Amino acid sequence: MTNTNLKSSLFTYSLNIRQTDAEMSLSDHLEELRQRVFWGVAILLTSIVSCVISVKQIVKLLQEPALGIKFLQFAPGEYFFVSIKVAIYTGLILSSPFLLYQIVLFVLPGMTQKERKNILPIIFGALILFGVGVAFGYFVLVPAALNFFINYGTEVVEPFWSFEQYFEFILILLFSTGLAFQLPVIQVILGILKILSAETMLSVWRYVILCSTIVGAILTPSVDPVTQILMSSIVIILYFFGAGVVLLVEKSRSNIGYNFK
Repeated sequence: MTNTNLKSSLFTYSLNIRQTDAEMSLSDHLEELRQRVFWGVAILLTSIVSCVISVKQIVKLLQEPALGIKFLQFAPGEYFFVSIKVAIYTGLILSSPFLLYQIVLFVLPGMTQKERKNILPIIFGALILFGVGVAFGYFVLVPAALNFFINYGTEVVEPFWSFEQYFEFILILLFSTGLAFQLPVIQVILGILKILSAETMLSVWRYVILCSTIVGAILTPSVDPVTQILMSSIVIILYFFGAGVVLLVEKSRSNIGYNFK
């Protein structure tokens, strides 16, 4: 075999190895994705089934802010279907940290060490803020809204509420509040990527106050002013909190010269 043929054979052999490695890497990647999807679906279904089993306790817990109110069933099977809906929504909320954890496990191997240092605290903070938002909605916003509706017109009408409409109101309000509490997370991501600076965030505070009123009206499923004012106020507080966190990140980056990219 000539020297030219030997070099050609070695090049072809190495090319085949690289192709095989690429195919194996892709196969391993798909297998990892399949496992994460499997565990995600299994966790979600387990959470929903557990909520279906204990749905009466969940319904009673969600009914506590509306003490003294009688709920009516306006159609056959309304309680059954609403209970299933409540169990599904509750299962989604309870399993969301585990689903996010599976996503992180899938994405994490492809990240650098610096990217891991950035993404893990952000995800952890997002989960905490979502939980705090749901708790704030349950203990503050829901009672405020219900007290307004109960006290308004009690001398004229006796409150009898639809079972289905009440729980749709509660679940939407809780989920919307949890989403609203993700605002600082979005700000931190924009700050780390250097898309927006803390100075820019603080300089547009007038527009933030205006937009918070609009956001409060959109995220609040009711039309009472008390709930909308509370929601708008918490959005403003969260925005300035997020701007403060971005400012601290920028100062620490300038002090130690750490590259957050």
